[in-house]
Amino acid sequence: QVQLVESGGGLVQAGGSLRLSCAASGRAIRNYVMGWFRQAPGKEREFVAASNWNGINTWYGDSVKGRFTISRDNAKNTVYLQMNSLKPEDTAVYYCARVVKYGGTWSGSDWGQGTQVTVSS
Repeated sequence: QVQLVESGGGLVQAGGSLRLSCAASGRAIRNYVMGWFRQAPGKEREFVAASNWNGINTWYGDSVKGRFTISRDNAKNTVYLQMNSLKPEDTAVYYCARVVKYGGTWSGSDWGQGTQVTVSS
C-alpha cells in the first residue's frame, strides 16, 4: 500500500492558478499509474487526471482538458497537478490515488486525505 499526502490547496479567484502536490511513501510510485480525482459537495467523485509511470502518457477528464496538467517526479516520489484558468466549478476536495482504468472507467485506491480547493467568482 502507498501512503499519499496531498497539499497545495487553498482559496483562489477565478482565472487564477494552483499547484497541488501529492507526496507518496511506503512504496515507489514509479511502478504505478497515478492520478487525481475531485469531489464537490453533493456530487460523486470525479476523475481529473492520470499519468503513466514516466509521465509520457497522460489522461484528463473533459472538464479540465487544456487547463490542468499532471506531472510526476519519481525521484521525489511525488505527483503534481498544475491547475490554471480555475473556475468556480473547480471547487472541490482533490484527492491523489493510484489509479487503474477498467472498461473505460477510472478508479482509484490508496487514497490520500484530500486537499480543499475553493475558487471564488
